[in-house]
Amino acid sequence: MNPVLHQPVVLVLNRNWQAIDIRTPAEAFCQLATGSVAALDVDGGHIRPVSWADWLTLPVREGDRAVRTVRGAVRVPAVVVAVNFARVPRRRPKLNARNVRERDGGLCQYTGRPVGPGEGNLDHVVPRSRGGGDTWENLVWSAREVNTRKGNRLPHEAGLRLLRAPSAPRELPVTVFLRNALRIPEWDLFLAQ
Repeated sequence: MNPVLHQPVVLVLNRNWQAIDIRTPAEAFCQLATGSVAALDVDGGHIRPVSWADWLTLPVREGDRAVRTVRGAVRVPAVVVAVNFARVPRRRPKLNARNVRERDGGLCQYTGRPVGPGEGNLDHVVPRSRGGGDTWENLVWSAREVNTRKGNRLPHEAGLRLLRAPSAPRELPVTVFLRNALRIPEWDLFLAQ
């Protein structure tokens, strides 16, 4: 099995050339072969869409990712463009401490005091032991000492009041979540920094 085929290294653009996803080469090759996407040949400042048949004939350049086939090496496209898909999908941020802190503006939701990552943690408004779950509507950013004081109680039982009721953040275009963590130069043309 070729490990290169299963690493997410192919940026997917919609037909308006907006970044919408990241795929593996195996997925990209299947889409190329069926004609649902075109690969982008990015050479310096020159960009051109290339069909599957033409892509197979392109030479593998120095530094390109490639897979070996019985016909020889085939270059892995860094970027593909969907032929008929124009939407930009939307999704909510992942539920984690960093995103709850960001939603709450870095403020303790009981005191209103700014609380950094090392000074605060997540608090379950309704404690898990009392049926509270890990949801956007039940988690807030809290100063550690306040969270410790609240313990296994509801806020009003601990003499605390929330600044505002927690809620799920609105859905955002997936483009906001795509990052060039692998530092693929061709991606920089299409992703906001």
